[in-house]
Amino acid sequence: MKNKNILFKEILKLKSLQVYHGSDILVKEPKIMQPVRALDFGHGFYTTTNIEQAKSFAKKVQDRNGSSQTHISIFVLNIDLLKKQNILSFDKPDKKWLDFVSANRNGTYNGQIYDIIYGPVANDTIFKTFIAYQNGILSEKETLTRLKIRRLYNQLVFTNEEALRCLLFSGELL
Repeated sequence: MKNKNILFKEILKLKSLQVYHGSDILVKEPKIMQPVRALDFGHGFYTTTNIEQAKSFAKKVQDRNGSSQTHISIFVLNIDLLKKQNILSFDKPDKKWLDFVSANRNGTYNGQIYDIIYGPVANDTIFKTFIAYQNGILSEKETLTRLKIRRLYNQLVFTNEEALRCLLFSGELL
């Protein structure tokens, strides 16, 4: 399952799952950090089930920080602990996901707070689509149509210390 995007309900059926965090440093103890820019699901510790997505995240952080290296930290996700969290899950880019990501990206989200959020990544290749939507250039329907033709990877975001307890560092992808 290393490079697959899976539905959240499939994750809940597993005993454990490896997730990946891409950065310019090795992260053995995840922390909640305030982002320097607006992110899809707000502040939190971002992971993915997809190695290629983690590599992409790591490269972006490396470029942004002018670092000389990238690291993929591997964590085992404890599903039993995960089930005890307040979770928001998006299986696909739909209106609810679009509104949630748009509100987070423009800093206006003030709804319910979740421990863990799972769903598609609105990666930088589709950022222009989001800008066009937020500026009223594209309708909701046009935006979702454009997003559905893109291959969207997943992200699993931990937004507080309790949620981070679901993660156990297991190594680095070399």
